[in-house]
Amino acid sequence: MSGPNARWEEPVEIASPSGSHSVSGPFEALAHMTGNWPAPQGLDFVRARSACRGAIAGHKTVDEARVAFAAAAAEARKQFDKRRH
Repeated sequence: MSGPNARWEEPVEIASPSGSHSVSGPFEALAHMTGNWPAPQGLDFVRARSACRGAIAGHKTVDEARVAFAAAAAEARKQFDKRRH
């Protein structure tokens, strides 16, 4: 299923200054990426944003969006960890 209510079978965990969050689908992922994302110019961020938008519009699968978002979350985690040290 794609569209704004699409959900992933397994959430993606992300870290932020306010703690850890579970992200359950592409719409929720976009909401997190529009806020205070630690690596908004990263290649994985750009790919994830595009994949999530595509999944919401029905042009990509939710699985493609999840894989891309998980990569962006890992990229952001590295930036977040650098800021903490």
